[in-house]
Amino acid sequence: MNAKIAYNESLAQKWIAAFNEHNIEHLLELYHEEAVHFSPRLLATQPETKGQISGHPAFRSWWQGAFDRMPTLHYQLQTLIVNEDKIFMEYVRSTAGETDLLVGEVLELAGEKIYRSRVLKY
Repeated sequence: MNAKIAYNESLAQKWIAAFNEHNIEHLLELYHEEAVHFSPRLLATQPETKGQISGHPAFRSWWQGAFDRMPTLHYQLQTLIVNEDKIFMEYVRSTAGETDLLVGEVLELAGEKIYRSRVLKY
């Protein structure tokens, strides 16, 4: 396995761990300052965003709101596919009072940082 793929696998594991710890600072460390994120849930809950946010302040607000609303939010990694500039993950999203959801998400990397993320399905 080449070093870039090994790094990206490690980044994916750090991403899951940071979400499960609800550690916004560790999450932000993985993202480029001007990263962009698209999510159908974002579109549904904040339609004015057209499903997209960008930059650390917007990410911080989005994640803090999610962690405040869902204090038991937890991701269980199911599938991980990594290449030199993309990570595809499927994970089960669990939180008290809601049905578990299988989520697909792609992280696109520039160097060692995520610059674009996209939730593909809920």
